[in-house]
Amino acid sequence: MSPAEAPSPSAPPRTDAERPEWFRAFLADRSTRKPSPHTVDAYRCDFDAIAVVLAGGPQQLAALDCVAITKDTMRQAFAVFAASREPASIRRCWSTWNTLCSYLFTAELLEANPMQFVGRPKVAKSLPKALPAAAAKALVDAVTDHSDTKLRNQWPERDRAIILTILLAGLRAGELRAANVGDVRLTESGGVIHVRGKGNKDRAIPIEAALIDVLSDYLASRGTRFPAASRRRQGSDVPVLRRWPTTAPLFVGVDGQRITRGALQYRILRAFKLAGPDAHCNPGALVHALRHTYATELANTNISVYTLMKLLGHESMATSQRYVNAAGAETRSAAAQNPLYRLTKDRR
Repeated sequence: MSPAEAPSPSAPPRTDAERPEWFRAFLADRSTRKPSPHTVDAYRCDFDAIAVVLAGGPQQLAALDCVAITKDTMRQAFAVFAASREPASIRRCWSTWNTLCSYLFTAELLEANPMQFVGRPKVAKSLPKALPAAAAKALVDAVTDHSDTKLRNQWPERDRAIILTILLAGLRAGELRAANVGDVRLTESGGVIHVRGKGNKDRAIPIEAALIDVLSDYLASRGTRFPAASRRRQGSDVPVLRRWPTTAPLFVGVDGQRITRGALQYRILRAFKLAGPDAHCNPGALVHALRHTYATELANTNISVYTLMKLLGHESMATSQRYVNAAGAETRSAAAQNPLYRLTKDRR
């Protein structure tokens, strides 16, 4: 889409009525697979980017016919699209159109799927970058410092709990934000975090008592900040995790509401800055750097690729294979072997 064709930032969002009927039928077909709202929005965004070029402009989008989808027109449209996009965006758009064209072929609206003739950037095969143990320790030490707690936007107990939860459970940013207090379930040997993962795939991650203690310290401090939000059961014999409604967000901002994506990224960025050069992080790899560290540390223990795949919520073993080639431990014993648990003992 050329700048002249791009919608104005102030223009209302395009509705599905402004898109071809066959694309609306595609969305209806995908809806039976229960995609997340983010995935559906990505379908629309990727469709518009190419379809507007095929149609000759946004005004002609609704009238776009499937006959316009050929290997030559798709090559040309993707060349326009790729000129100003990053490789990851190009691969995602290619995947959307490959799925769409496969649907159109099975619906007998296309004679063949032309996407095999459309180039796309190769996926980089470099290993995920993890933090060295010293860097992880510097990060936890930085947020454990209570010297600036008089400022309301500083909350060491929460920031420490966030970082250790990612390091010891490997949650993605979205998974961490979506977690509720009731998703942390206590067991005799520690607990389990129920995670609503990527692609609406749930998983259960075993955690040890040390992380439960960290979360309890954070929730106790949260009860002091927001006493009206905690549950009525306040007896000393009631675990801190059970003093909150099960549907309450696990992590909140300084306003007491579920922590936002921006706030989460900022708190971790601030922790990296406080930790200094000992915890250097590559740009754009804040939460994911901690998740990679979790995976890499586990990969160095006696753990199978299948077990690591389940703990990380990967869709295929090939993704997890980048971390580990070993085999043979059960999920709980593998999670318990994580050397980063020693960080829970570091207090100031």
